[in-house]
Amino acid sequence: MTKQKLVVIGAGMASGRMLETLSDLAPGAWDVTLFNAEPRGNYNRIMLSPVLSGEKSYSEIVTHDAEWYEAHGVTCRFGEKVTAIDLAGKTVTGENGAVAYDKLVIASGSTPFIVPMPGHDLEGVIAYRDLEDTNRMIDVAGNPDAKVVVIGGGLLGLEAAAGLRLRGVDVTVVHLNSHLMERQLDEAAGYLLRRALIDKGITVRCSANSKEILGKDGKVRALLLDDGTELPCDLLVMAVGIRPNVALARDSGLAVGRGIHVDDQMLTSDADVLAVGECVEHDGAVFGLVAPLYDQAAVAAKTLTGQSACFVQKELSTKLKVTGCDLFSAGDFAEGDGREDIVFRDPARGVYKRLVIENDVVIGAVFYGDTTDSSWFFGLIRDKTDISQMRDTLIFGPNMQGASVDPMQAVAALPADAEICGCNGVCKGRIVEAIEAGATTLSEVRAQTKASGSCGTCTGLVEQVMAVSLGDAFKMPATAAVCGCTDLSHEDVRRLIKSQELKSQDAVWQELGWSTPNGCHVCRPAINYYLLADWPLEYRDDPQSRFVNERNHANIQKDGTYSVVPRMWGGITTADELRAIADAADKYNVPTVKVTGGQRIDLLGVRKEDLPAIWYDLNKAGMVSGHAYSKGLRTVKTCVGKDHCRFGTQDSTGLGIKLEKLLWGSWTPHKVKLGVSGCPRNCAEATCKDVGIVCVDSGYEVSVGGAAGMDVRETELLGKVATEAEAIALTTAFIQLYRENAKYLDRGYKWVAKVGLDWVKSQVVDDLENRAALIARFDLSQTVYRKDPWAEHAAQAETYQPLADLTLEAAQ
Repeated sequence: MTKQKLVVIGAGMASGRMLETLSDLAPGAWDVTLFNAEPRGNYNRIMLSPVLSGEKSYSEIVTHDAEWYEAHGVTCRFGEKVTAIDLAGKTVTGENGAVAYDKLVIASGSTPFIVPMPGHDLEGVIAYRDLEDTNRMIDVAGNPDAKVVVIGGGLLGLEAAAGLRLRGVDVTVVHLNSHLMERQLDEAAGYLLRRALIDKGITVRCSANSKEILGKDGKVRALLLDDGTELPCDLLVMAVGIRPNVALARDSGLAVGRGIHVDDQMLTSDADVLAVGECVEHDGAVFGLVAPLYDQAAVAAKTLTGQSACFVQKELSTKLKVTGCDLFSAGDFAEGDGREDIVFRDPARGVYKRLVIENDVVIGAVFYGDTTDSSWFFGLIRDKTDISQMRDTLIFGPNMQGASVDPMQAVAALPADAEICGCNGVCKGRIVEAIEAGATTLSEVRAQTKASGSCGTCTGLVEQVMAVSLGDAFKMPATAAVCGCTDLSHEDVRRLIKSQELKSQDAVWQELGWSTPNGCHVCRPAINYYLLADWPLEYRDDPQSRFVNERNHANIQKDGTYSVVPRMWGGITTADELRAIADAADKYNVPTVKVTGGQRIDLLGVRKEDLPAIWYDLNKAGMVSGHAYSKGLRTVKTCVGKDHCRFGTQDSTGLGIKLEKLLWGSWTPHKVKLGVSGCPRNCAEATCKDVGIVCVDSGYEVSVGGAAGMDVRETELLGKVATEAEAIALTTAFIQLYRENAKYLDRGYKWVAKVGLDWVKSQVVDDLENRAALIARFDLSQTVYRKDPWAEHAAQAETYQPLADLTLEAAQ
């Protein structure tokens, strides 16, 4: 049978879901040609923010790769713009020629709105819409003195600002409205969000009207506000909204308004042309959230296969994580006559909840900081539930509505169309369908529905839906295997290495039944670490089982050059060390010299062939590797303490140097950062480190489990001690406990969350004998592995041979 010819314009998330559904409904029935102006296929645009911040790589957010398109018979014309659609002749013309169609799907998406103020066409004025925009911002972040202005305090603008700030860029957000994200948040929640952004080092200017973009030599140099303020910038990002991309459709003669007009079957004014995604207008509405786009995609696929389906607009809620802050809003939360508010505030936890009530019905909700029960509250809004009998306890959520309420009852009560996975637009009913079709594990549900397959924050809710649907048949998912070479988890492998006294990689492969003779790039670094951590005297580190940065003792950069960071103990340096760094920068033509957030100096842009020589020169000046590339101790950040600061209570700098010299060179499951602040003013930011020590009048407060990346975590108190020696002992014992028990590549805060702080305290604080044993084992390991890799390789400087080609993937 001759295949029908389907042409699709646009390889975004909506058309991608449509093609997936179509291939499931009618495999092999269509000869598909896919155009995309971008030089790539479908990727998850929602996850561009982690790519910008450096938490993910582009490859990790690809939805459909070349193999997928090939396997599904899709002819890809990527990097080619469509120039015309001939409805009468049923052809689509691209820059490289025309192709005929039987059916056409337009998924041209939207275009970012660029405010047409003077200077908007200067070089350096961009939107934040695609991977090219993201890469442009990453390029600017490579300049240590770069300044960026973001116009727009909505979701995209704030994500752009947060990602750039995580890369160390000076960022200012300019927003016309009086508070951020006014479409999703009320003024109180917007204030809390603004405060959180300021705490992250982002400058926020609300009620600010942009007047003109100023330039020099054709490039942007500043944003001029209408009050006369100039905000200097090397890049200006406009994130002020999007508009449906309807130019092609309009030029072809299709009916358009704000978007391409479609009916309930996603058909346009031409019976052979469908449209889906942000480019469409349905019953006067246009769409930007992913959930309705995926609903449209499913309807379009069914329409193409002759099945009956209707697109129905649904009341939507917004549940987001913006720069680490949980937000939820739904319904109408504006003030009005006859409306009442129920408000809960917990300033210490940064939690704000507001319900808007009218005639004993919840008509709107705004939550900041705690969105646990958002699905239940959204159900109340959508179903117009009478809340008069639970009004007194309503704000506290479903579990306060009667002592007998089962914690799973709220999930059981959710309707089928309740959204569970916002990233992929998956509702409860779709998950239940997958379960009824035989999916009994989280991985099977994820494979069928994509729920929990992107950012992962909905994983717990997906498991609750499974538990409600399967009852006693539901089993919590087993811990994931180390890799495809084995069914054993990281925890199992660590236990067996110890119990069976496996002291080599070959022993692990043989005794634990590895399916591949020598492991793979995923498991080898983990096994190498577990062996050196458990058997420091018997096992010798295998450099070939390390990531590329650890093998090269430097961080590889996007252009193939390397970053070299000498250690500065506790952030203290000398004139001689600074001269040596300056001489090295001149001698090896280092293009960028940057002060890092860890109080060190980074030499960026060193060629690979120059690494041994620059190590040699710095080593001669008494400087050692800062291990800025390692799964180990990175830095100990300090303030000046009591020797210089009038508020200082203890010698924080001295303690920081002692800790860094003690812990330097230790391999750990992931990178470890410490901070020591000389007083509770916390200038060294100790409360967001893996280990943080705050000096007080009575001694030292040692806390653990902090983070300041995509996840922001405040440390939890491990213990209060009176002496410096006790603070060092607690820190050392904690690090060794982490070394011996954590899963490879788990940061300290993730491990503490898994085992519980109480257990950590029982091992390190309460049990003095065990604390001493942990310290002794740490000291033993340091006698073997505390080495300076620069000194070991410096001898190659005069008779240098290129470092071996490295095949393991770089750790991002």
